[in-house]
Amino acid sequence: MIKLENIVKNFGDIHVLKNVNLNINEGEKLVVIGPSGSGKSTLIRCMNYLEEPTSGKVVIDEYDLSLKKDLAKVRQSTAMVFQQFNLYPHMTVLENLTLAPIKLQKVSKKEAEESGLKYLEKVGLKEKADAYPNQLSGGQQQRVAIARALNMHPKIMLFDEPTSALDPEMIQEVLDVLIGLSKENITMVVVTHEMGFAKQVADRIIFMDGGQIIEEAHPEEFFSNPKNDRAKAFLNKIIR
Repeated sequence: MIKLENIVKNFGDIHVLKNVNLNINEGEKLVVIGPSGSGKSTLIRCMNYLEEPTSGKVVIDEYDLSLKKDLAKVRQSTAMVFQQFNLYPHMTVLENLTLAPIKLQKVSKKEAEESGLKYLEKVGLKEKADAYPNQLSGGQQQRVAIARALNMHPKIMLFDEPTSALDPEMIQEVLDVLIGLSKENITMVVVTHEMGFAKQVADRIIFMDGGQIIEEAHPEEFFSNPKNDRAKAFLNKIIR
């Protein structure tokens, strides 16, 4: 479903990604972990060309993104949820959910609203359809952002540290939604520092450091017996 070939990303003289190769299967739940500055967020942003690689190739669902001509088509089936919620403050929750399907996918307003309400129910916020973002907690806003992404009916969902901007008591309500999604046939790539979540949902974990993938394994194997010394040191520090 997603194939990265020799991905390099430089910002000036800073080499953020160094020849990254990665294959992600349809329906797979991949969790990306590693220390800050290791290239995790840049990697996931390269997957949908929010960041264009300096060199290398990204192929999604057999479309080569470097050709650019199919980029809009790919983005309609590839949704991304960011650290910040990026909801339109002047629109209601339901209006936030229906804007993209109506504008980009030419779905009727009625159909977009019916689908939007279904996804709001899925994230436990159907009763907030007519509320505005500033009337919601941070956790609720992030759940709305996830419902908004789902209302595009994506094949792939990319999550860039979706709980990092939340207060600790709000993190679990967002993780619960992601755990529910992980049971569906959506390809998911999640950058996170939530190790318990990673253990629970990942089919595979990749550990990044210095702009490279330095270890990948099944969660049980990775957390019980990491092979790389840098991964061992990271886990010893982050898991109390």
